[in-house]
Amino acid sequence: MNGTPSTSNPSVNPGQVPGAIHKDPDMVIFGFWVFMMSDLIFFGVVFAIYITMIGATAGGPGPRELFDFGSLFAQTMLLLTSSLTVGIATVTMKHQRSQASFLFWVVVTLILGLGFLTLELYDFSQMAAQGGVPQRSGYLSAFFGLVPLHGLHVSFGCLWMLVLIVQICKVGMLDIIKLRFLRLALFWHFLDLIWIGIFSVVYFGGWVYG
Repeated sequence: MNGTPSTSNPSVNPGQVPGAIHKDPDMVIFGFWVFMMSDLIFFGVVFAIYITMIGATAGGPGPRELFDFGSLFAQTMLLLTSSLTVGIATVTMKHQRSQASFLFWVVVTLILGLGFLTLELYDFSQMAAQGGVPQRSGYLSAFFGLVPLHGLHVSFGCLWMLVLIVQICKVGMLDIIKLRFLRLALFWHFLDLIWIGIFSVVYFGGWVYG
């Protein structure tokens, strides 16, 4: 189509975007990178608060009493595997393979994300049963200010996936939907990186230094 912007970056390459949108896909992706960097700064502040509060248990339960590393390992495997499946979905979309194949990998990613959230919520309930609630100590306030924040992001990502699945089933693989999925994939990989930081600093670091 004349006057229709197309993507110059082969790593993005969602195809041509309908002229009615009047957006350069490269600029849309760049703007989303800027958003994620601002989110990274926010996470960095919350991480810093947690680090300063590791020892502030006020006589209450600490990391050694509260953390279940078996469950945490399972959560980590679920989330890292979901990063692989969302990557496969991206490759499937880029090479214009069947819509069913693409949807399969998106649904698998969604299931893995929901599995992660289920285990995380179970861990929170177990912590609460042992007295590990936010108001118990400064340490627990910092913990629940950081870890559920990541979980909230994962919940938003799952909702985003669900909306895209419904849109694709109704209208097909439109170029604008491909662009939305590319942003979702970036967001999902970002959450996996944040989780690696949480596991290393919050859980492992808290168990060692708490």
